[in-house]
Amino acid sequence: MVGQTVAYVRVSSAEQNLDRQLEAVGECDRVFQDKISGSSRAKRTGLAELMKYVREGDLVKVASMDRLGRDTRDLYAIVDELTDKGCAVQFVSERITVDKSGTSPVDGLMLGILAAFAEFERRRIKERQAEGIALAKARGKYVQAPKMSDQNVEQARVMIEMGIPKAEVARTFGVSRQTLYTSLRRQASD
Repeated sequence: MVGQTVAYVRVSSAEQNLDRQLEAVGECDRVFQDKISGSSRAKRTGLAELMKYVREGDLVKVASMDRLGRDTRDLYAIVDELTDKGCAVQFVSERITVDKSGTSPVDGLMLGILAAFAEFERRRIKERQAEGIALAKARGKYVQAPKMSDQNVEQARVMIEMGIPKAEVARTFGVSRQTLYTSLRRQASD
């Protein structure tokens, strides 16, 4: 049985663009997407929809393995879930296709090696970023930009005054409730 070709694309924030990944995966029967950090699988609704949707014989295309899993363990778990359903998973940029029946030993080995290197590099980037922030803070030159503009904060304040729950307001602006509270306090103190 030949299934559908579906794709999964993800960027870490709403401001980022999916075009490069969409071009990489090419034409597909259906595309699932997330615009959220890969750190929490629970919040990745596009991934959850993909998992419910795929059936035996489907091909799941992903532009790059770091778009699917947040670390090596997570990547393997997602790939295992998909292949247990009878799907094949194709990582376009790495040129690796994994499935339960015919995964070549080389593709399986490459998946592990490349996933481990990707995780290592993500950790190094975070480490370097933290070092840079610490140095900038020590020099007094690090000021974190607010996540909500003054205009968005004012719109949020009006929505809250209209009786809309703060959790719903935060979702509307794509921020956490804590970020909403912090932004409201910041504007009130200005």
